[in-house]
Parts: sequence; C-alpha cells; structure tokens
Amino acid sequence: MRASDLVVPYPTVALSTPAMDTVHLLAEADLPGLIVVDGAGAPFAVLPGTQVLRLAVPSYFQDDPNLTHLVDEAAADVFIRELGARTVRELLPPQPHELPVVPPDATALEIAALMARTRSPLVAVVDGGTLLGAVTLHGLLDRVVPT
Repeated sequence: MRASDLVVPYPTVALSTPAMDTVHLLAEADLPGLIVVDGAGAPFAVLPGTQVLRLAVPSYFQDDPNLTHLVDEAAADVFIRELGARTVRELLPPQPHELPVVPPDATALEIAALMARTRSPLVAVVDGGTLLGAVTLHGLLDRVVPT
C-alpha cells in the first residue's frame, strides 16, 4: 500500500491565518491537525491540535495539573479565547521540526515511521511540489490494521 492509495483531500491554512479560524476548523471538521502552507501553497509545517492547546492553556496549568481543579468550566472556556489575534505562524514551535511529507510512492511503513518519528497525526503527500492531500493516522490505521 502506497501514499497514493491512502491520501485524502485535506484542508490547509496559511501562516497568516488567524489562530481562532484554525481552532474553528479543527473543531468543526474534527481534525487532528492541519497542514500549514507557505505563499506558494507548498507544505511548510504540520500544526497538531495539541500545539494549539499548548498555547491556549496557560503554562502554569500545564506545569501543575492540580491547579486545574481550582477553575470552573465557565472560566476554563475563556482560555481558548486567549489566542486572540495570534496567527498560525505564532502557533508553530520556534524550532523547526522535520516536515512530515512523503511522495505518492511512499509505503505505509514509511508513512508510519515518519508519523512516529515526528509525532505527527498526519503526513502531507506531495508530488512534484504539488500538495495532493494528507494521510492521517486514523486513515492509515483503518487501512493497515486487520479487522
């Protein structure tokens, strides 16, 4: 099985996309992450939903989970709004990671190894500089795990 057998159309966001638009897209489409493209439409990064949460949830709650018990649900809903006027560029980690991109002829094992190595829930499939879509962890497992 190859990436070309597993690829599905997948939404993208630009570096300048407002963070809140990204949050809405992740939530409404129930996506594990998004492909961030540069000005030419080429994959620049994969933005996992967990990275968005890291910036939305104050670090003191991440560092001390016991503090989360002190905040009621109504107040907790406010944290996502803390993303405010930020853009996708500001949601990306400061240090670039290996870009999870494969060609259409990549095998399922190559895709799985790349997902594991980069801790990415999806891999962009690119053919000659053109983004074809993505292989998601869910899509990969659905196809390779025997039922």
